Amino acid sequence: MSNAILIGAPVDSGQRYAGCMMGPAAYRVAGIAAALRDLGHGVEDWGDVALPELAEVACANPSVHHLAETLGWTEVLCDRVDDALSAGALPVVMGGDHSLALGSVAGAAAYAQRSGRPLFLLWLDAHSDFHTPVTTTSGNLHGTPVAYIAGREGFDAFPPFPAPIPPERICLYGIRSVDPAEHAALLLHDIAINDMRVIDERGIVAPLREFLQRVAAAGGMLHVSLDVDFLDPSIAPAVGTTVPGGTTFREAHLVMELLHESGLVTSLDLVELNPFLDERGRTARLMVDLVASLMGRKVFDRPTRA
Repeated sequence: MSNAILIGAPVDSGQRYAGCMMGPAAYRVAGIAAALRDLGHGVEDWGDVALPELAEVACANPSVHHLAETLGWTEVLCDRVDDALSAGALPVVMGGDHSLALGSVAGAAAYAQRSGRPLFLLWLDAHSDFHTPVTTTSGNLHGTPVAYIAGREGFDAFPPFPAPIPPERICLYGIRSVDPAEHAALLLHDIAINDMRVIDERGIVAPLREFLQRVAAAGGMLHVSLDVDFLDPSIAPAVGTTVPGGTTFREAHLVMELLHESGLVTSLDLVELNPFLDERGRTARLMVDLVASLMGRKVFDRPTRA
């Protein structure tokens, strides 16, 4: 059994729909700590990170907003995730919008670099998030983390990403909304795009299992970034960026069970939960159920719903 460290990331600055800052509280109310303890894991809750004093920064792209706040979150989350991994635990970053991954994956990368192990990234999301602060037209920085992680130019205001992850170690999974500029850049970087067409044709298991085999063969660490919009909005409405055609309840749980069986996951993000948009907490509870599957709950262990 592993030790998990819960890290609240009340990040609301990467997009324009207020409410993601309530995500960490919603996960706690939905019973994430109890779910992990019931599976025999140790759990520590390190509370929510807070913004440091903000520096004055500017961006050449006038549409970019909340740059200073996003830089602040990146800095503190990088340190927090690195600290949790250094303590021998599995950090679970409870967000918060997806711009939090600018910091969480940087922390994992810094730790992996010191440990002499390659870091791999599994991006479970409807979006590729491959814009840069220069190319984004919306100005929403939650659409930029994968570009930062992969070492794209345009992040001059950010600290250099520690050991950018090469394209063959990045797996975008469940993708179904990609801007033309992002798509062109992804092709230049040769990152595998396992969109819903691929999953419909090949099934949910084969592309994921192939990626996990690469992680295992390299002795790698695996950071999983799980966006609520990876799921179909019919089962997970609490997200500001709903895209039809997402994974089903059964498919999502199968992905989590495969990740558990692999034994490869070393850090985890839970992002884009907006409790303000939820229906009686159903999305938060589903996300907690998925984390439980990732941490070892079997299909026949699930309680019957009244």
